[in-house]
Amino acid sequence: MQDTSIAITAYGGDQLEALKVRDLKSLSYSMPNVALEDVGTTKGTANFAIRGLGINSSIPSIDPTVGVFVDGMYLGINGGVVFDMFDLEGIEVLRGPQGVLFGRNVTGGAVLVRTKLPGDEFAGSAKFAVETGLNRYYSGSVSGPILDDGTLSGKLSVYLNEDEGWHDNEFGDDSHGDSRTRLIRPVLVIAPDEYSEIILRFEHGDSVGDGPAGQNRGQFDRDDFRFAINEKGYYDNAWNQGIVEYTRDVGFLEGRITNIAGFRQYNSEGVSDIDASVATLFHAGFETQQEQVSNEFRFNGRIGQKIDLTTGLYYFDQEVKYQENRVVRAFSVPPPTVAFAHFYGGGIQDHSTWGAFASADYLLSERLTLTAGLRYSKEEKEAKIRTLQPTIIGPARQPDVVPAGQCDVIGGNCAFDFKDDKSWSSVTPKVGVTWTPNDQTQVYSFLTRGFRSGGYNLRNTDPSFSPGPFDQETQNSFEIGVKYDTPDNRGRLNVAAFYNQIEDMQREVNLPSGGSGVVQIIRNTADAEIMGVELEGRYALLSNLVVNLSLGYVEGEYREVKFDLNGDSVVNGQDGELDLPRLAPLTGSLGILYDQNIGDFGFMTAQVSYSHRDEAAYTDNNRGTLNDANIVDATLSLSPNSETWTVSLYGRNLLDETTEGGDTQLPFGALGVTTFSPLNKGRVIGAEFKIKFD
Repeated sequence: MQDTSIAITAYGGDQLEALKVRDLKSLSYSMPNVALEDVGTTKGTANFAIRGLGINSSIPSIDPTVGVFVDGMYLGINGGVVFDMFDLEGIEVLRGPQGVLFGRNVTGGAVLVRTKLPGDEFAGSAKFAVETGLNRYYSGSVSGPILDDGTLSGKLSVYLNEDEGWHDNEFGDDSHGDSRTRLIRPVLVIAPDEYSEIILRFEHGDSVGDGPAGQNRGQFDRDDFRFAINEKGYYDNAWNQGIVEYTRDVGFLEGRITNIAGFRQYNSEGVSDIDASVATLFHAGFETQQEQVSNEFRFNGRIGQKIDLTTGLYYFDQEVKYQENRVVRAFSVPPPTVAFAHFYGGGIQDHSTWGAFASADYLLSERLTLTAGLRYSKEEKEAKIRTLQPTIIGPARQPDVVPAGQCDVIGGNCAFDFKDDKSWSSVTPKVGVTWTPNDQTQVYSFLTRGFRSGGYNLRNTDPSFSPGPFDQETQNSFEIGVKYDTPDNRGRLNVAAFYNQIEDMQREVNLPSGGSGVVQIIRNTADAEIMGVELEGRYALLSNLVVNLSLGYVEGEYREVKFDLNGDSVVNGQDGELDLPRLAPLTGSLGILYDQNIGDFGFMTAQVSYSHRDEAAYTDNNRGTLNDANIVDATLSLSPNSETWTVSLYGRNLLDETTEGGDTQLPFGALGVTTFSPLNKGRVIGAEFKIKFD
């Protein structure tokens, strides 16, 4: 991390174990200017934001601002990202646009997840944990050499989570949040000779459970966990993914070639109570099918004694199918008759991209390095969309059932009312300089550009708005930073400051609608600027007592507004005075880690952390907001010196803070139904036992 001239936070496998990280959301409050949140509408859909750039939608056709890469493979949609993770080698979070390397271009940042590989010797582990809920985790792995000559090794990891639900639904006094997640991950490593290696990874996962714990803030206080819904809902997700990584050392330029080929199939369906009340006002069913393939080829080499070169090609292709069915109370029908409008629609998007990139580090002197990089990207998208329109007025139907004759995208029977295709291209450069005045200090700065493709809205709910195409988003970014380690290695301090200019910002504008419940429009709403500072540090007060600190501050404003953000039917200065959504001005954390030897038996480890994040706007009109939060986590672990087993007690969100995935405004205010605000879990207390064997 210290040798990389960019703002980055990295977690190793042991850290992730100690922090009891179950998914990416577990790290949401521990990094400056970072929010790794689940949208909450349906489980597993990421709404990540870094440095004030993020999305607030579960529409699968919108490109994420923060890219997630698992073992080098980019995940093409935000669905299926925030599911359980285990047996990890590390997680790295890169802040700011990644416009040259790391596969696909992203404007907000990148999250790199690495799973563990088999070792040179036979080893195994098993783990069991139980938490309030009641929530249980089981996992295990075995790995080691398969052939005695070391040319073939393997690993098999399995995982099961059974959650009986943390929340209580006051309608019927039922527990809510029941779920089950299963994962299996086999890995093979082949070393045909001393110069090359082939890694074969596969993962199958499935997860089923209740729909969101939707709170209506017209009836319940936003600072507690009370809610009442008459539709429990459900989600049912499954995925298969495989990655083949090939590396070979070559004589040319003392180089190495790397090729990472991957595929992923992801299916998701479910039902959600969007009105978040005991009345049937707005219930929705959905189904998403996604298939992707990708390939990245890289060459790393050295030209002479002064130039380190990285160059390569990237290809990505995916097909996304999306179906949505809505049941919305039809208030146009006079009482006492109660009738419902039924909406059916969705679309198919074929999406391909390819890129060519090169980056070089030139050693101007022993202490000064110049970096220059360039990437060309081209994106092509073809969309077929059926606008969601009321096709039936009558009694309520199940929102996950498509009657015969209605638009059924997944079933292959839909009369589309919009068809279009378009391509976008971009050249994203990077130039920077790194100065290392001594072995403990690095000073760097760079200018770079990020690119986010244009596209189409597969959830088009208003025929007066075209589903697309909306145009690409670009970000020009300047960053300067210092990384410092004390000479005695007891302390570390990293500081970064940044200034970003975003052009043609893509936003999913959420507006309440008396017809369809909620209208979601994807448009290039504005040009904006965002600036801020970040600090991360640690210091060993004693040999067994370490203090960790992080602090982030960010502010942003619109430079030019191009869309009616506040809903008053005009575009003027009042729109420009609104806060940028997903931008929390202040984030920070303070943690203490303490180790204590227990005679000749073993050692005890204790850690406690406090994290804060300011309130942030959720919707572009600022009527929906995300709570500020003060999160306290703690862990106490005991192990013998052999480390063959570990027992831990831990608590997360010990202050029982109320946080949510979103805060969408609804049109039913006259009935006291004002928001759909899916709740996260509050205080969780757990115990874990882990055993290792060889």
